[in-house]
Amino acid sequence: MTDSVTDRVTDDDAVLTRVEGRAGHLTLNRPRALNALTHPMVTRIAEALTAWERDPAVETVVIDGAGERGLCAGGDIRLIHQDVTAGGGAASRAFWRDEYTLNIRIARYPKPYVALMDGIVMGGGVGVSAHGGVRIVTERSLVAMPETTIGFVPDVGGTHLLARAPGELGTHLALTGASVGAADALRCGLADHVVPSEQLPALTRDLAAEPVADVLPRYAVEAPAGTLDGRREWIDHCYAADTVEEIVDRLMAVGEPAAKETAETLLAKSPTALKVTLAAVRGARALGSLERVMEQEYRVSCAALYRPDLIEGIRAQVIDKDRRPRWSPAALAEVTDAEVAGFFVPPVDGDLRLDG
Repeated sequence: MTDSVTDRVTDDDAVLTRVEGRAGHLTLNRPRALNALTHPMVTRIAEALTAWERDPAVETVVIDGAGERGLCAGGDIRLIHQDVTAGGGAASRAFWRDEYTLNIRIARYPKPYVALMDGIVMGGGVGVSAHGGVRIVTERSLVAMPETTIGFVPDVGGTHLLARAPGELGTHLALTGASVGAADALRCGLADHVVPSEQLPALTRDLAAEPVADVLPRYAVEAPAGTLDGRREWIDHCYAADTVEEIVDRLMAVGEPAAKETAETLLAKSPTALKVTLAAVRGARALGSLERVMEQEYRVSCAALYRPDLIEGIRAQVIDKDRRPRWSPAALAEVTDAEVAGFFVPPVDGDLRLDG
């Protein structure tokens, strides 16, 4: 998720659509806000996907982001703050219903859906890309689910994706909110191919004339070395613990400087968000299908609207920008099992029900 910057882009222009040859193109077009997603943007993407699914001339869908910084840094969290403080949260719940339904739509789309995950791809940006059938990262890619930093929990199917990563890598990324480059994105199942960023315009042009399967081999390269494989031993050991407290203790005790730094990173996050995130990722493993996980995420997201840490986290990160959130409760030991369980209760206005 990202801080929004006011810009001159209207709702109609925030997602640009065009058809070139056999390819339909979606461009997220709020570059000053790092293409942060709004509800009208989600609606526009969904409408384009419906039109192109029915159009036999469109054989491939391509999504990218305007500007040089990235595809999308997430949902517009200033709007969530405004909604909860002034409107009670109804607009945020409606946004998530449509956003999560769109994420499922992307995952089940019957035509090749090519996501150009160049630059920053976080939160909701992962939702509109990493569920696609062809996910392309570059040497500039930084992929993350950073929600615990703002007192929130990974959503948009993020817990589903991270629960399926090798070993405990997904748990590590979910709790820390750490970003990964191209190699580690492939390793964790968040992407499929690496293409140099300078080659993306040529790849895009070729998709207008040829199928994805014919175009990709001309551009895909071997991924550069990542960092996570070299840390698997301590990551798998530490994050296999039953509780966040024990994870932190193991990270402190394992004797690796990077593990100690990770423990310190965790201790700066929302204690409630950490505990709910651990439960959500482990619940996602048991639930299996993306649809069931999304339904769980909707419950958790709605619950977070009415707990103090989400609004406080947004305040500290993007409203006042003091980077000094006052979490409540302030310590892991003060977050009870009953409080965590309360995040998984159906919201008062009804569950999200998804086919599949």
